[in-house]
Amino acid sequence: MKKLNVGVIGLGTIGSGVVKALKEKRHIIAERSGVDLVLSYACDTRRSKGRRLGLPSGIFTVDPQDLIKSDKIDVIVELIGGHHPAKELIVQALKNGKHVVTANKALLATDINELLAVARKSGRQLKFEASVCGGIPIIKSLCEGLVANKVDSFYGIINGTSNYLLTKMREESLSFFEALALAKKKGYAERNPRFDVEGIDAAHKLVILMFLAFAKLIPLEKVFREGISDISELDIKYAHEMGLVIKPLAIAKKVGDDLEARVHPTLLPRNHMLAAVNGVFNAVLCRGDMVGDMLFYGRGAGSFPTASAIISDLVDLGKGRTPESFFVSAAKPRVKRVRRLDEIVSNYYLRFTALDKPGVLARIAGVLGKHHIGIAQVSQKEYRRAKFVPVVMITDRAREKDLRRALDDIDKLAIVKSKTVKIRMEDI
Repeated sequence: MKKLNVGVIGLGTIGSGVVKALKEKRHIIAERSGVDLVLSYACDTRRSKGRRLGLPSGIFTVDPQDLIKSDKIDVIVELIGGHHPAKELIVQALKNGKHVVTANKALLATDINELLAVARKSGRQLKFEASVCGGIPIIKSLCEGLVANKVDSFYGIINGTSNYLLTKMREESLSFFEALALAKKKGYAERNPRFDVEGIDAAHKLVILMFLAFAKLIPLEKVFREGISDISELDIKYAHEMGLVIKPLAIAKKVGDDLEARVHPTLLPRNHMLAAVNGVFNAVLCRGDMVGDMLFYGRGAGSFPTASAIISDLVDLGKGRTPESFFVSAAKPRVKRVRRLDEIVSNYYLRFTALDKPGVLARIAGVLGKHHIGIAQVSQKEYRRAKFVPVVMITDRAREKDLRRALDDIDKLAIVKSKTVKIRMEDI
């Protein structure tokens, strides 16, 4: 039986889950895989973490260099997150002849090429299944199960916090801030939820998926991001009346030699499979030229789901399986450029707050028509004795650039009270 000595750096939520899994499931993992995963060292700057996990002094340390310089460690599991000192520790570990497993999506989204190059030069492996969608084996599927496919698109709900917020807003008629307070109370949102609600976390994950599918590292600044904090319970209600659901979607799709890469709230038909993904659950719909559509669904975060993915990477190392770095390095980039947002074509949900008098709808429609935008559906919501009322429209397919110009003109009209709400729709 192959024995693999493991050192874990970082004993937060995920690191604690990994340590517990290595201690409690060692024998069942060995029986099923033929790999004996041995927890040889664990590190955290907080001694209380070691005590809480019942780690003896011979295994626990506060100095990560004890793991990196140890001759008895085969693989380092890096779970401290962020760029520094995580990047330096990963590079050190690889150069010292150790494999590395990480869940550090923020670092990988910017430095994956550099880190994989260090791994190749050192003859070691860098594994990162846990960096995208927690316990969902999406990376292994792309690199192994779908290796014969050209995957041309991803549509993903890959941030559980945002999905939970929109789910609660719909199910319980909560405002964004009421839903956020509930998420924090239940532990589903960080104290500062910016990375989740502004789409930054999802953009990191999308960059990693695009790197694997299209063999090109897309700079984060090329990924359009729009958060969910401006979504109103009114829009969720009106969308529901139209048979639509708002989801926090990460989208990557190949159009010719171009790539669309964006993260934003998106309207989907209520009967679409992604519309049924609720709460903190994640899902990725990918389209391969041989298999067609495939949906990957499950828990995308949390201690044990993420630890499950890390254990999978450790077993792969024990079995000597081909690393992801070989999969990517052998491939030529499949896209030439990332499309600007102005170039995308979509249907749009629009909500105007318009003066309640004859001729207003015709004026708004006239401005849209001037910019080559047709109207597929329109509904005026009745507000008793209100001077301004909500008017909801669904447009025909239109260029983002044309719509932006039209809304700039409409929002200047005296008959419109406030900035128009715009939500993109996706025909998947």
